[in-house]
Amino acid sequence: MSVPRNEYPRPMLVRDEWLNLNGEWDFEIDDAKNGIEREFFNRSSLDGKIIVPFCPESKLSGIGHTDFMECVWYRRDFDIPKQWHGKDIILHFGAVDYRAEVYINGEYEGSHKGGYTPFCFNITEHIKDGKNSVTVCVFDDVRSADQPAGKQSSKLHSYGCYYTRTTGIWQTVWLEPVDKCRIENMTITTSLDRPSVHIRFELGGDFNGCNITAEAFWDGKPVGSASCGVYSDSPELTIDLLEKHLWEVGRGGLYDLKLKIEKSNKIYDEVSSYFGLRSVCLDGRVLKINGRTVFGRWVLDQGFYPDGIYTAPSDDALKNDILYSMSLGFNGARMHEKVFEPRYLYWADKLGYTVWGEHANWGLNITEMDQIEHFLPEWLEALRRDMSHPSIIGWCPFNETWDFEGRKQCDELLRLVYRVTKAVDPTRPVIDTSGNYHVETDIFDVHDYTQDPKTFASYFDRIPEGIIMDHIYRDPARRPRQKYDGVSPTFVSEYGGIRWSFEDVQGWGYGEAPKSEKEFIERYRGLTAALLNNPYMLGFCYTQLYDVEQEINGLMTYDRKFKFDPDIIREINSRAAAIELEDKE
Repeated sequence: MSVPRNEYPRPMLVRDEWLNLNGEWDFEIDDAKNGIEREFFNRSSLDGKIIVPFCPESKLSGIGHTDFMECVWYRRDFDIPKQWHGKDIILHFGAVDYRAEVYINGEYEGSHKGGYTPFCFNITEHIKDGKNSVTVCVFDDVRSADQPAGKQSSKLHSYGCYYTRTTGIWQTVWLEPVDKCRIENMTITTSLDRPSVHIRFELGGDFNGCNITAEAFWDGKPVGSASCGVYSDSPELTIDLLEKHLWEVGRGGLYDLKLKIEKSNKIYDEVSSYFGLRSVCLDGRVLKINGRTVFGRWVLDQGFYPDGIYTAPSDDALKNDILYSMSLGFNGARMHEKVFEPRYLYWADKLGYTVWGEHANWGLNITEMDQIEHFLPEWLEALRRDMSHPSIIGWCPFNETWDFEGRKQCDELLRLVYRVTKAVDPTRPVIDTSGNYHVETDIFDVHDYTQDPKTFASYFDRIPEGIIMDHIYRDPARRPRQKYDGVSPTFVSEYGGIRWSFEDVQGWGYGEAPKSEKEFIERYRGLTAALLNNPYMLGFCYTQLYDVEQEINGLMTYDRKFKFDPDIIREINSRAAAIELEDKE
């Protein structure tokens, strides 16, 4: 059997030697949640089989069990290649939803809480000669209100804009050998004026007396290098670039990086990476990339797949979603209510596709400050993983933080997350909570699914007066905590959602469905023109790229077939926006 999802899973920190553990694992549902008492971690097998990295709810897992599973177990055997002997062995998990406990050869190794971010363990001490085993116990309860669940349904079945759940392992599991001194992570920032790239490393092991060298390449040609001695676990260096090639929207443009750690003429670690030379900032009402106004033609991307649920069936599927979007005239996406796979971000970097980094806050009760423990640590892990991607042009930790069961959102929790995000990454704009309930934000974004284009346009006519969507904000219960000032940048980060199905499916969507394809196109044209024509809008985000299960408001079907001629949608989206025309005057 071929190994599914066999591409290297961590594109920003690549080593040549690694072992993919995807494929067939033993699997068992533990409804009683007593597997630890029954010592499942000491078993030589479990009752069933599953194909990793696909969740048990998915078809590709070979199971397709869509009922609630609050505890599941995984197990598989593996061998350590002989040439790895003498190295530290690191076991990596791309993502496991939600809380994972890991055992090696029956010995407890460690745990991780958070369904969207990677974690790893140095398992060297528990490795033995010959065959080894890894066992994973996963706890997942989307009904607890104590974990970010995104669009995963808290009811038995999917409904509205909530979809099939994902339980357990849903990204690649893999092993790699490393030396005693190694690069564990790095953060890359760039400067256009100089031009240069700055790298802040996170090292592990015995690094005293080592030296780090970094080399940059453009199209295979050396364009700069730098080195430094290592006196802490977080050294920094800057490479001045001999050639200036900008990362551009719709085109990309990436430099390659080669990094190595040496000591006494011995190489301890070698990794490859990449970076894009670009800047992003807010300048008054506009978003500028590399100093030029860019109107955000974004689309909502939920990151769901008919056969893999949260997990794309292939690397090509991740790339193709971006290509489909670009063919429709979009220049980016809101990666919505989910922390997407690193390979998706790699293709966004490669293709010049701008994206907003989000977390999956739906399902988490945020009416009390102590709920921060279930959100902020994982959000910081997501920032740490993704900060170096040039395609990410902003962060949005929360989405639509409506009050919960009669209790109001905890404003100070949102304010704290916003300020921590700004402190960790001062290079990008941050939206505190997308859609109407702002507490402290860089961009005042709103959601509106009004279907009549003239009425829709009228809601944004009085922005200079500090009045936006007055039809909603007249209600004190829905008024944002941060009042719009008439000056800050704005955009409609969800609109449209026009329901359409060629198969006369009575699915979920916004408003009354058009009666013909022509009516759909005219409505889409009118709604989108209302935002393109508004000189106070820095962008828009249409809901959505493709249908997801019963939600039929995509421009494509769930299996990624265009509903309409993409050239027509591209023509509508690509017309110059008022804010772009003003910038040229």
